[in-house]
Amino acid sequence: MDIHKIITPTAVFAGSTIVMLAARSFTFKILHRWSNSTDTKADDIVIKSLRTPTILWCIAIGLYAGILFSDLAEKHIDYISKVIHVIIIFSITIAAANLAGRIFRNYIQNSDLPIPTSGLAFAILKGTIIVIGLLIILSVLGISITPLITALGVGGLAVALALQDTLANLFSGIHILVERSIRVGDFIRLESGQEGYVEDITWRTTRIRMLPNNMVVIPNSKLSQSIVTNYYLPEKKMSVLIPIGVSYSSDPELVEQILVEEAKKAASVVPGLLTDPEPIARFSGFGESSLDFTLICQVQEFTDQYPAQHEIRKRIFKRFNEEGIEIPFPQRTIHMLKDKG
Repeated sequence: MDIHKIITPTAVFAGSTIVMLAARSFTFKILHRWSNSTDTKADDIVIKSLRTPTILWCIAIGLYAGILFSDLAEKHIDYISKVIHVIIIFSITIAAANLAGRIFRNYIQNSDLPIPTSGLAFAILKGTIIVIGLLIILSVLGISITPLITALGVGGLAVALALQDTLANLFSGIHILVERSIRVGDFIRLESGQEGYVEDITWRTTRIRMLPNNMVVIPNSKLSQSIVTNYYLPEKKMSVLIPIGVSYSSDPELVEQILVEEAKKAASVVPGLLTDPEPIARFSGFGESSLDFTLICQVQEFTDQYPAQHEIRKRIFKRFNEEGIEIPFPQRTIHMLKDKG
């Protein structure tokens, strides 16, 4: 074989690829400057999605240029042409998957639709596009997918048995996403007592970030079977009940008035403590040592209750001292029976 028949197309391939990569780099610099001057995110999404696939396009163009300057046999040229087709289809598949995933995530984040932008939903969308691309590649290579589907059907039972736990977690995660009873960003409490924000719902687990900034990782199958309290459904706003006891010598109407007034004053200081609907106080019962009241307030979301209770309790305690209202200690009446003997 003449050495020039190999050197010439190889040199053309390398040179063309380098030139295309340089042109790609220059083009992306210009596109980045242009995208930074615009307010929309659409151009940024397209540029990020095309960054990796364009490298494969440069390689494909280089291969095509090398073929034009080669004297290879028809059989070899046919093989290289199929490689070029595979590279182009694969790169377009990656570009489409990245573009669709980023558009989906950006659209959901900027809309009010109750659809989670979780890792599982993102992976399902990208995985579907990639599978379609792989099927097209097999068709281009002349590989029939019918025997492959038959083989997958026969081996599917064995795979399902071997990956029973994994598949259970996957379908449980899909069920959680479709049902939307637990969404990314919700504050939930598990029946085991652990509570926190839902960080992500992946194909196998759900990650919950607790208030101390620790992460709880729970399998989707166990989460779907457990009792979960979602503090963001049907809405984030919730009632906070603060129990308060005063002495039996206190005026119930005055106590009720003080509780409501101090709750309203605290709302001007504490973010998340609402005045609509207005706080209310209720005489909840006669305790063993005190008259029991319950102050009911509304907060914007679950975690707002902690600073709200802190500020309200301080204000009530100070106001009770000013008004001379006593918060009694526990009292017991003991009857002593005389010994008749």
